[in-house]
Amino acid sequence: MAAALWYVWPLLLCKPCLLIHIPEELLEPPVITEQSPRRLVVFPTDDISLKCEATGKPEVQFRWTQDGVHFEPEKEVGVTVRQVPHSGSFTITGNNSNFAQRFQGTYRCFASNKLGTAMSHEIQLMAEGAPKWPKETVKPVEVEEGEPVVLPCHPPPSAEPPRIYWMNSKILHIKQDDRVTMGQNGNLYFANVLTTDNHSDYICHAHFLGARTIIQKEPIDLRVKATNSMIDRKPRLLFPTNSSSHLVALQGQPLVLECIAEGFPTPTIKWLRPSGPMPADRVTYQNHNKTLQLVNVGEEDDGEYRCLAENSLGSARHAYYITVEAAPYWLHKPESNLYGPGETARLDCQAQGRPQPEVSWRINGIPVKELTGDQKYRIQQGSLILSNVQPGDTMVTQCEARNRHGVLLANAYIYVVQLPAQILTPDNQTYMAVEGSGAHLLCKAFGAPVPSVQWLNKKEETVLQDERFFPYANGTLGIRDLQANDTGRYFCQATNDQNNVTIVAILQVKEATQITQGPQSAIEKKGSRVTFTCQASFDPSLKHSITWHSDGRDLQELGDSDKYFIEDRRLIIHSLDYNDQGNYSCVASTQLDRVERVAELLVVGSPGPVPRLELSDLHLLKHSQVRLSWSPAEDHNAPIEKYDIEFEDKEMAPEKWNSLGKVAGNQTSTTLKLSPYVHYTFRVTAINKYGRGEPSQESETVVTPEAAPEKNPEDVKGEGNEPHNMVITWQPLRWMDWNAPQVQYRVQWRPLGARGTWQEQTVSDPFLVVSNTSAFVPYEITVQAVNSQGKGPEPHVTIGYSGEDLPQASPQLEDVEILNPNTVLVKWRPVDPAQVKGHLRGYNVTYWRTGHPKKHSKRHIHRAHVVVAANTTSATLGGLRPYSSYHVEVRAFNRRGAGPAGDTTFSTPEGVPGHPEALHVECQSDTSLLLRWQPPLSHNGVLTGYVLSYRALDDGGEEQLSFRLPDPELRTHNLTNLSPRLRYRFQLQATTKEGPGDAIVRDGGTMALSGIPDFGNISATAGENYSIVSWVPKEGQCNFGFHIWFKALGEEKMGAPLLPQYVHYNQSSYTQGDLQPGTDYEIHLLKERVLLRQMAVKTNGTGRVRLSPTGFATEGWFIGFVSAIILLLLILLILCFIKRSKGGKYSVKDKEDTQVDSEARPMKDETFGEYSDNEEKAFGSSQPSLNGDIKPLGSDDSLADYGGSVDVQFNEDGSFIGQYSGKKEKEAAGGNDSSGATSPVNPAVALE
Repeated sequence: MAAALWYVWPLLLCKPCLLIHIPEELLEPPVITEQSPRRLVVFPTDDISLKCEATGKPEVQFRWTQDGVHFEPEKEVGVTVRQVPHSGSFTITGNNSNFAQRFQGTYRCFASNKLGTAMSHEIQLMAEGAPKWPKETVKPVEVEEGEPVVLPCHPPPSAEPPRIYWMNSKILHIKQDDRVTMGQNGNLYFANVLTTDNHSDYICHAHFLGARTIIQKEPIDLRVKATNSMIDRKPRLLFPTNSSSHLVALQGQPLVLECIAEGFPTPTIKWLRPSGPMPADRVTYQNHNKTLQLVNVGEEDDGEYRCLAENSLGSARHAYYITVEAAPYWLHKPESNLYGPGETARLDCQAQGRPQPEVSWRINGIPVKELTGDQKYRIQQGSLILSNVQPGDTMVTQCEARNRHGVLLANAYIYVVQLPAQILTPDNQTYMAVEGSGAHLLCKAFGAPVPSVQWLNKKEETVLQDERFFPYANGTLGIRDLQANDTGRYFCQATNDQNNVTIVAILQVKEATQITQGPQSAIEKKGSRVTFTCQASFDPSLKHSITWHSDGRDLQELGDSDKYFIEDRRLIIHSLDYNDQGNYSCVASTQLDRVERVAELLVVGSPGPVPRLELSDLHLLKHSQVRLSWSPAEDHNAPIEKYDIEFEDKEMAPEKWNSLGKVAGNQTSTTLKLSPYVHYTFRVTAINKYGRGEPSQESETVVTPEAAPEKNPEDVKGEGNEPHNMVITWQPLRWMDWNAPQVQYRVQWRPLGARGTWQEQTVSDPFLVVSNTSAFVPYEITVQAVNSQGKGPEPHVTIGYSGEDLPQASPQLEDVEILNPNTVLVKWRPVDPAQVKGHLRGYNVTYWRTGHPKKHSKRHIHRAHVVVAANTTSATLGGLRPYSSYHVEVRAFNRRGAGPAGDTTFSTPEGVPGHPEALHVECQSDTSLLLRWQPPLSHNGVLTGYVLSYRALDDGGEEQLSFRLPDPELRTHNLTNLSPRLRYRFQLQATTKEGPGDAIVRDGGTMALSGIPDFGNISATAGENYSIVSWVPKEGQCNFGFHIWFKALGEEKMGAPLLPQYVHYNQSSYTQGDLQPGTDYEIHLLKERVLLRQMAVKTNGTGRVRLSPTGFATEGWFIGFVSAIILLLLILLILCFIKRSKGGKYSVKDKEDTQVDSEARPMKDETFGEYSDNEEKAFGSSQPSLNGDIKPLGSDDSLADYGGSVDVQFNEDGSFIGQYSGKKEKEAAGGNDSSGATSPVNPAVALE
């Protein structure tokens, strides 16, 4: 019951604070609330106040004792008692030295009421007068230079030791150092005096803090006698003077040990602890190492401590033997308690100390041993026990623990009361917890005797049947491992012999918070970003949150959006740096629980810089070696694989770092093999799998001594660039291989096989030209490095050659083997190596076409080349033109050039021709078609004619009709008796004696199949003096020819009329020029005098302008004369052009020769390119306007009647009579077009 009543005792003092019934008559035992400290030191003029205050009900009464005798302060003169409730304090005023000493002694206060007496601890009052230095005669202190001296202070004794200062008469502190020291006792120690210590005003000052007074000793005159020979002496201790001391240190207090020594030279002090290491966290060394201070002394600090004074002549030592003791301290302090009738009261009092303290008990301030016999209490192992207590047994007890270092006192009361049971916990209180956790349902019961508490469920059954439920002594019900079905109402019932009371506790068990997807540990590179994700589930009825933390910091509070981005339960960290690595935790929490998942982030990257470089073993520089050491670099979470050691020579190559080599990543030093005469400045760079780190700081610069070269130049060559010289070249030594400030090269040479003397020359440049040599002679060559310290190693001999000359012999060709009409194999015999005059590089085969076997062209000749290796004596020439003559030359060549040629000629046999060009199909009638074509570009022999084949496409038949056309000059063929409703596929092949060549294929049908000509989407656009007629040919429409005629309308006609122009349907557009600006025109489309379409157009501009004649240049006769001359010149030019193109009447064979010679395309490597003849380009490829090309056919009057006054005649294909007589119409090369030209301009019509 005592434990149950104790925690509600403070509530009894605040009755309005409780909604429970506390009897008004309930009393309170006395309790000391304030008292003076155990020791009071007072000085004159100080007011002396002894405090003693206590609480209790009824009001407490106070009494005092002085040195164990009853003391009544109110009856003493000069003593004032404080007249306030709960206080027994008093004050002694009018203090002086005699007055205060009268009240010196040990005081104790007792506070009593009807329930008992409480007692204060002992208060020792000490009164001191004003401190004064005793009068003394201070004699001068005389000492010889180098000797020790001690200047005493000896301040007056005091309960509170003063602070000591040594100063001179100018109030300046005496400087203290290793030689001059003030001890803890206040004396000033000189380990050895110097003449500079000679002063007459060494003054000791004592500062008494309690008395607030500073007093000073008489000045001491220190006289130092100078000497010419100070004698060295080994150390001797000035304090302490003996060899050992035994000290007692109090636990928890500081310990100060001191050693001051004299000697010359001045000794140094060291502190040792033989039994173990010094506690570094609690030890400090002061006063130039002469004082050791150990704070918070513990039992483990027992033992020996040594000080050692040393100089060059010897040492002195002192041993401190420390015993650690302790003032009493509580292990178990007795506590006041409330008890109900019939209970057993037990007050435990256990104290510890060194030595072990003695424990005694008092009851109401009276020692137990002085009380009359009472069987109710007994003392057992320091505990006071009372059995079967009753209300009359209420008392105040005192437990006192004492040893030589102090006293402990504790007041504790036993209060026996009788109260009905009450529950202090509010009724219907709701508790919430999550599944799997624990809950505590409170039921704070109060009463005397202590009520019993039990918990029931809604069925009024005890809940303790479930092992998950357990009670606490204070009435609380604990539940572990909560389950959802634990939700409900629980009843707490408190019962004692007077009554019973019940409250309800409501428990709600919520779903536990769970992290369903926690952040995963990551390893990321510096500068990248990382994303952590956190998903959690919560009880829907609880407010929840997800927060991110890093090593205890809440990242939401940092507000650094550039670094951390938190959104949608993700944490994104940008621009990772090494200080970002650590633990990142996702915390999902509600007001009831908190779940955390931690992920570790490691930031990796290239290593940090090597922090420190050190050069050692510098004596090895004479052997071109040095030792380099460094501190390991920060690996940034990726092991360092190697260290790269680099050097820079600030004299020869500043700011250029060269690698000396790499060492393993676990090495931190290496001996470097250096080159002579290099100014080495080193740096070291760490490397791991992520790359190179930053280089270290540069080391100091060291210079290796000069030496002879250790290497000779490499890549020595001897080659001539003229037939009678030899250029000797080599790779010059790097500057770091010079081994001296300058380096030269000793070059030696002699003919290969000669045993004579070497010729030599020493040069600085990395080449030497040897003149007046024979062509291509082998030489032995050596190049040796030399400097001011000597020569390099013996050089290796290299074979070189003087300059090459052109080859003197030509290859002898054998027969040319014809492989096929396009390929031959040329063979020759190898040339004599002696005639090559150099290294044979290969053979150059040159060949070109000279023409037909029966006719040679004088046009431009294109030469092709094939180069073969020196060990090859044949070459395959491909891409040749069949039925052609070729010339071939073969030359041997070396580096100097090519020699004379061996040559021969050969001819290729005939082959099959290429496909005919520009096959066109034109409609003639419903049953006939006209085929037009051009001969093949490549005849590949003598054309013997053509093979024409065709078959119907629409009836599904496979029958094909073929027949020969034996005339190679034939260009057209008319097919009749064709079906008017079928489409045909036509195939035309040219032939030579080797057979037919490739075919050209076209599809077409008759006029009946095409139907009425369709000019869908026809339109006309006009400019200022031209108009363009455009139409879209109908798919499947047969190609045919028709006329377009522009007829001017409106005002009187001016100038020559425009003639109809012949065009093809597949042409899709026509441009008419020479129109008058601002004029209306009718456009007529005519076929065989049948009007197919009519439309109108007007040109842009301001219209026709009638110009008045201004001279003979406008007369008609003059215009006619000039036009006749121009026409005559035009006819002559056309005739010349036709003559040049056709050459009159000649065979297909001759025409082919002309075509072949007219153009020879470039040949690449071993093949000739395709060729074409400019004079045999596809007809119709260029279609200039016909204006002026057709002679006037009659009057320029209208053709409205399509006959009559205009003599217009048409052929059966719709063209003007004479248009094709004796000549070809030049149509555009159609390629795969079915018919017609694709150019938008007019077709050209040649005139006789």
